[in-house]
Parts: sequence; structure tokens; C-alpha cells
Amino acid sequence: MNFMEKLTAAMRRNNSLVCVGLDPALNKLPAVLQGRPDAIYEFNCRLVDATKDYVCAYKPQAAYYAGQDCDEALKASIAYIKENAPDVPVILDVKRGDIGSTAEWYAKEAFDRYGADAVTVNPYMGYDAVQPFLDYADKGVIILCRTSNPHSGDLQNLVADGKPLYVHVAELVRDKWNGNKNAALVIGATYPEELRELRQLCPDLPFLVPGVGAQGGDVEKVVKYGCSADGLGIIVNSSRGIIYASKGEDYAEAAGAAAKELRDQINSYR
Repeated sequence: MNFMEKLTAAMRRNNSLVCVGLDPALNKLPAVLQGRPDAIYEFNCRLVDATKDYVCAYKPQAAYYAGQDCDEALKASIAYIKENAPDVPVILDVKRGDIGSTAEWYAKEAFDRYGADAVTVNPYMGYDAVQPFLDYADKGVIILCRTSNPHSGDLQNLVADGKPLYVHVAELVRDKWNGNKNAALVIGATYPEELRELRQLCPDLPFLVPGVGAQGGDVEKVVKYGCSADGLGIIVNSSRGIIYASKGEDYAEAAGAAAKELRDQINSYR
């Protein structure tokens, strides 16, 4: 089963468009885990156990692991998901964007070393920066388009040939880069009008939608503007709002409740 098939199956089985961002910071972990050498791994495992029935994907952000010298915890956490929630795909959020053999090694890192089902990539350097990822036909490649951060418009809104740069990216992915039908776009929840525009331009591409919860994206608009015709099509990511739902010993149970609440909120608008 390729990434797109696995994603769709998870969405239907769990009736969910929720993706949990596994972005643990050591100084924010519950007190019960502080000082443990396996703190991040244990935190992730318990979160997965508590949320796996309410999600369509997990998305660990690689910087949280690399910056805390916890690469092995990332690898072990993905392996835990594969064993204990095997039907839920893992999106490795790395936003790679280099060219030639460098990109080939980054693709190997994501798919062969870590075993991710999909990866986020940056298209700024053009097709040769994303091709090595797209060549893994069974894997997902989620390409930055209109991102949720406040200053994304510095470049993404620049007009070329009468259209914003983010529109050019979407059209390139739709028309030229998606030969293996394994491409998707990152569209931030914080820009709902652009989300609606891009859904009209790309009716069949899946969208990874960060920016709900802590960043303030409107869930109702995300669903109404972002869903594809079949009521699917969006992967709604929430990180801090779920993984830090409690700092007490009940952190896992609280995360499960938060994931279920977000799932049900999304479904109320579908």
C-alpha cells in the first residue's frame, strides 16, 4: 500500500482528518518524565497509544530531535508507530530542499533510515531539488506552497507573470511534478482565502494544513475551504494543542481527549 492509499484508509477507518505533530521539547515534558534518558521516546510512545484511534497521520518535526541530540529517539518513535499503529502513516517534517546527489541522500535519510511514509520538501530550488523524493513512487512528497508562518508572504506572495509565487508552485506540482501521483501541498490554516483558491486550482491534491490550535487557524474555514469533493483531502496538523494538553501524569490521556475533540470538531463541519 502506498502513502496515498494508506492515508485515505486511515482517514476512513478513524473517521479523522487529524494529524498529531510529535514535536517534543525536553524542557516542556511532564515532570514525571524529566531526567529520564528515554524521555522523548517514552513521551511519544504514550501519545501514540492514546491518540492512534483518532488520527489519520503522525508528523514528527525532525528539528526537535536533531537539535536535542535525539535522532535515535526519532528513529525509535517511528518504529514504535510502525509496530503499534501500523495503519497510520508517518510524515517526517524536514522541509529539505537541496539539489543533485545531496537531495538523493536526504531522500534516503527520510525513507530508508527513518522509514517515513512521507516527507515535507521545499521547492525553492526547483524540480531537481524534489525529484529524488518524488522518485520514491510509494512515498508521499508534501511540498511547501502557502505556509502558515506570519512572514511567508515575503516570497510566496511575490507576483510573477501575473500570479503569486505560491500559485506557480501549486500549478507546477499539479501539472508537471506529480507523475507518480504521490505529491501533496502544504497550505497554512492561517490563510483561509488562499486555501480556498488553491483547492479550486488543485481539486485532487491532498493538503497538509498546519496552523490550527496554537497558531489560531479557523477550523471551520479549513474544512469548508480545504476538503476535497469526497470530504477528505486535508491533513489537519496540531502539535502543541494535543501533545501538551496536560503537563501532569495524565498527559497521554489528555492528549487522547484533545485529539478526539479536534477530530469531532472537524467532523462537525464536514
